[in-house]
Amino acid sequence: MRCNQVMPLAALAALLASSIAMAAGLTAEQIADKNAAARGGLAAWRAVDSMKLTGQMDAGGTPAVRLPFEMSLKRPHKSRLELHVKDQVAVQVYDGQQGWKQRPFLNRDDVEAFTPQETQAAADDADLDGPLIDHARKGIRVELAGTETIEGRKAYRLHLTRADGRKSDLWIDTTTFLDVKMDGEPRRLDNKVHKVSVFYRDYKTVDGLKIPMTLETVVDGVRQSRKISFQGVTVNPALSEALFAKPQPA
Repeated sequence: MRCNQVMPLAALAALLASSIAMAAGLTAEQIADKNAAARGGLAAWRAVDSMKLTGQMDAGGTPAVRLPFEMSLKRPHKSRLELHVKDQVAVQVYDGQQGWKQRPFLNRDDVEAFTPQETQAAADDADLDGPLIDHARKGIRVELAGTETIEGRKAYRLHLTRADGRKSDLWIDTTTFLDVKMDGEPRRLDNKVHKVSVFYRDYKTVDGLKIPMTLETVVDGVRQSRKISFQGVTVNPALSEALFAKPQPA
């Protein structure tokens, strides 16, 4: 660097913070604490009982089709996804114990139960603050597995072990301490199991909470990735329990 070039103070501070963290040899618990602080604070996340997100998601095809959606989340583990396909609405709901779906665009108007794999994925996704926030309360063990470079940025790699023994990895930016990547649920395609990675991008502050506004899912061996873009986020909206109730036969 020439003497007449001055590094911006913000960039210098971020570089210094990262260097200090690496030199200090942070533990997994310390990284988790810094992640919670970077995302708005543990107390702030504990105060979140519900969340509603709207946006668009990729639905495949060439060219790619983008579909509008609404997702409602409510503690402890409830979720409702409404996907708008032309003039029809597909619904996927998890009530904390079981899930069901309706897919009228496939001429499936009947209520279909989730598969065991869909139920497990829904249970994980309905955890509106992610696995690292309050991980001890959730019965998730966290271990540090070193650092890696993710999309040009250095990140801590954390091994997560859930109470039921399932394992996955989560990567935390060493500078911002925000989530940058996480293992997704593996997918079976062509009789082979493919690794899935979810990337978190475009963080914005909503009511004091840091929220990634873009999620990109990449499946090993699959050329086309899938993106979810959030356009609106509402914290603690009033959500009726009826939203998560399974329709009763007429």
